This record gives sequence, structure tokens and C-alpha cells, in this order.
Amino acid sequence: MAKRVAFITGAASGIGFATARELLSDGWRVAIADLEKNLVEEAHAALGGSADILPIALDVTDEAQATAAVAACEAKLGGLDGVVNSAGIAADIPALDTPIDLFRRVLDVNVTGTFIVAQAAARVMAQRTGGAIVNIASVSGLRGSKGRSAYGASKGAIVTLTQVLANDLARYDIRVNAVAPGPVDTPMVKAMHTDDDRSLWHRYLPMRRYGTPEEIARPIAFLLDPAKSGFITGEILAIDGGFRGAGVIAD
Repeated sequence: MAKRVAFITGAASGIGFATARELLSDGWRVAIADLEKNLVEEAHAALGGSADILPIALDVTDEAQATAAVAACEAKLGGLDGVVNSAGIAADIPALDTPIDLFRRVLDVNVTGTFIVAQAAARVMAQRTGGAIVNIASVSGLRGSKGRSAYGASKGAIVTLTQVLANDLARYDIRVNAVAPGPVDTPMVKAMHTDDDRSLWHRYLPMRRYGTPEEIARPIAFLLDPAKSGFITGEILAIDGGFRGAGVIAD
């Protein structure tokens, strides 16, 4: 039986890297894409450097690059069964202090980049036997977190985009879902969250801790597997230690 193939953006670190490792352990081949070539090559080596891994330098906001990257994945790894849109950037700045250029950049990478890669992949999947796409939203896209005007707007857009794509692509047997992580110990979160932020999350989050990238990767793998989630599409799965049910109270 041929190995399934996944294309993962933002795969050099954090949730994307953990997802690549999870899928490799499940017997997938994976194309790992990220903005910086050297970081992708380091991730390739850290994942074992096998022929089942294709490292690709990719700017997800560039349509031509995305189309070429997806084509390379299909040609070199022998197919395309799953996509994980994990590339993203964040900003935690009060709305009145948010520069418009930063606002536009966050939406361009997080929303437009997700759409560009999903569209390029779906065009390939539609000519094959279908597949699955998992987008990375956030609990910041499900409720209005303070200081997240750009990031929250981008993740809220991904929630709606996921549902629209699920409806548009179901006829091609392409399922589209999203995960909405809460606080997760990724490099991006570690750079953004102060000690006070972490104390606040630990105090009010029901599970009293941050998640790990692996705890996000496993549900992503589930959503990619048609044998386990073949009747699930258009869903937004919060993986947040209870945040949606309880919330975090900030001054």
C-alpha cells in the first residue's frame, strides 16, 4: 500500500514541526515548508533526514511559489492526501497602537496564505481521489482576546474560510477542518507571552497549564485520516485546556 502524503506549512517549528513528526511516525511522507531555507533544512535533519521528507522553502503569500511547491510535493513524494496550514505570525498590541502595515501583514500571511495553499492543494486533490485540509485557527479567533486585533481577526477569518472551503470542496471528496489551539508552548508563544501572561493563563485556565505542540499534532493527524474522521468536515476543534468553557479574565 502506497504511503499517504502530506504538505505542511510552518513546518520548521512549533505545531507544524510536531505534526510532521507525528505523521512520519504514522507512516506518512511529508513535505515540510517554511519561509527560511536554512530552517527547513534544519527541521529536515531533526526529523531524521529520510527520503520520506521533502524540505521546501516557501512564502505562503506568493501564489506562484505555492503552486510550484504543491506540484513538487506531488511529483517527488508520489501524491497529495493531506495539507496542514500551520504558517502564521502573531502580534499582541492594543488596537489603537497597531500599525496598519502590521495589521495587513498578519492578515496576508495568516488568511491569504492559508487560502493560497489550500486552493493550490485542492486543485491537485480534485484531480485525484480527494483529501483533507486542516487549517490552524486559534481560540483568539473564537472570542475577542485583548490586544489581538490583527491576530484575532486573522484567526476568525480562518474559522469562516474553513467552513466555506468545506462546503465548496465536499463535492471533490476534500474535507476541510480547523483546530483552534489555546496557549501552546511554541517558539512564537514563548516570544509573545510575558511572565504575567503565563501566570494569568495558569490561574484561570481549567487545566492550569499550557498545551504542547504534540497535543495539537495528534488531533490534526486524526482529522487528516479518512479512516478515523471521514465524515467530519467544516468543524473547528478547540484544543485549549478548557478555555472556551471558562475563559481568561484580564484586567
